[in-house]
Amino acid sequence: MSSCLGLYIENNIIKYAKLSKDHENIRIDSFGMKFYENIEETVKQIINETYSYKTPISVNLTDEKYTYINLFSLLNKKDLEKAVGTEFDYFCNENSKNRNALEYRNTLVPNLDDKDKVTSLYAYVEKSGIAQKLQVLDGYKVNTMVPMPISIMNLNRFSVNSNTVIINIERTTSVTTLVNGEIQRVDIIEKGMKEILDNIIVKENSYAKAYEICKNTTIYTSQGRNLQVEENEYMEDVMPTLYNIVEDVKDIIKENGIEISDIYITGLAAAINNIDLYFQENFPDKKCEILIPYFIKKTNVKLNIKDYIEVNSAISLALSGLGIGKKEMNFKNISVFEQLGQVLSIEVGGSKNQKKNSNKNNLSGENFIEKIKNSFKTDFSKGLDVIEINMLRFAGAILILLIIYTVFTKVLMGQINNKQEEIDSYLSDSNSKIAEITTNTKNINERAAQYNSLVEKINEANDMLTQSYAKKNALPNFLTQIMFNIPKEVQLISVSNPSGKTINIQAQSKEYEQLGYFIAKIKNEVILTDVTADSGVRQDEFIVINIEGNLPY
Repeated sequence: MSSCLGLYIENNIIKYAKLSKDHENIRIDSFGMKFYENIEETVKQIINETYSYKTPISVNLTDEKYTYINLFSLLNKKDLEKAVGTEFDYFCNENSKNRNALEYRNTLVPNLDDKDKVTSLYAYVEKSGIAQKLQVLDGYKVNTMVPMPISIMNLNRFSVNSNTVIINIERTTSVTTLVNGEIQRVDIIEKGMKEILDNIIVKENSYAKAYEICKNTTIYTSQGRNLQVEENEYMEDVMPTLYNIVEDVKDIIKENGIEISDIYITGLAAAINNIDLYFQENFPDKKCEILIPYFIKKTNVKLNIKDYIEVNSAISLALSGLGIGKKEMNFKNISVFEQLGQVLSIEVGGSKNQKKNSNKNNLSGENFIEKIKNSFKTDFSKGLDVIEINMLRFAGAILILLIIYTVFTKVLMGQINNKQEEIDSYLSDSNSKIAEITTNTKNINERAAQYNSLVEKINEANDMLTQSYAKKNALPNFLTQIMFNIPKEVQLISVSNPSGKTINIQAQSKEYEQLGYFIAKIKNEVILTDVTADSGVRQDEFIVINIEGNLPY
């Protein structure tokens, strides 16, 4: 079973999620969100709380940018890779960017306008930004560093028969466009939750409190504003930014010229109540909903899905660390630092004077050989000349060096042998300790297997009790939730449980809007799942509709 800790780090906040993967089964082991003043201490606290001392970490980039370059798709793989690098170098020159200060990754996407071309989507970032992020995580096992707009795709298995937009509203807002389930474009909107939170902080002077205010803020659509009991004083801090984001998204969709059918909202802003209804009102011809990780069961009453949605960004990063998504967009594989220093050149050859001296040496060398030959003609009646004396000195020097080498070698070999004996002794002792450890480990594993078996049986019993309890209290809980969520203008005609988990509700109201609001509350509060409703029938002054769904257990 592999695991990964996803860390989404931005100004004043860290989202984290630790995921485990066993074949195709994915489980969230721990998750949360922390506001920080000292980032290193907060990261250390998260590592301790999640027991991730040796767990691989996946982290987001910061302030990355994107560009697109069209290439000929008929190029072979080697030429295409060369063209990708060359085109990015040209892009840097044309836009007055320091190529040596940038790190980039790219992925190839289809060119929708020309089938003979392919588009290279580049994500690039300052190397200094990567170095700063890695410095914060120094000492931990950082294996993956990916752009957030690319990573966010991991949260769902998007349809290959439709086009989708993912709007991730974090510090800034990213708009990821998918065509037939594959990435096509990434657009960045500088407005986001930072702007909203900064406006609220002016009044509350607390980042954490500002976020809690956003979580407790409910957006009312134009049809449901008459249901608003009291005015929220923070709406003036929230709505202008959301309005600008919606308008920018409209412009992006129009400019890209891609027909979109689905819109998913995620990020910090997803905590704002009814934000999906607000987008639905502004994009009436598209399906708008909150992005929920595909492996989380919506019908599990023990889970608060909204808590998971808050850390979607961290979950998507952890999925990248588990090998899901665009592996080629990992910025951690290549070092962010340039090699320092220059290659030293050695000048071969020399000046004319050097060559002249060389020629002289050659001549003197010939004379030296000739004199050696003559020296074999021994005449003891004559004294030794200069060459013979020098030869004797040279032979004596060699003999002395040979003696010194022999003595040094003998001493060194003696020391090596002594050290080898010590090493053999240590190895023997170590092997004995290892055998003892192996025996102890085997005993521990046997006990652990027994313990795990007992734990599994206890968990199975707990699951059976929990499921039994959920079924027993399903109907009372359902009726209680209906009581607290039904609008005053809606009247229940009948509620029936024809079979199993199926619930039929017949309700009436004088206005369609009230019935629609009632249906939306049933869905959003997960009072029922798989909710369907007919178009309604007018009877006198009332409109009567039938609602059908399943109890969430």
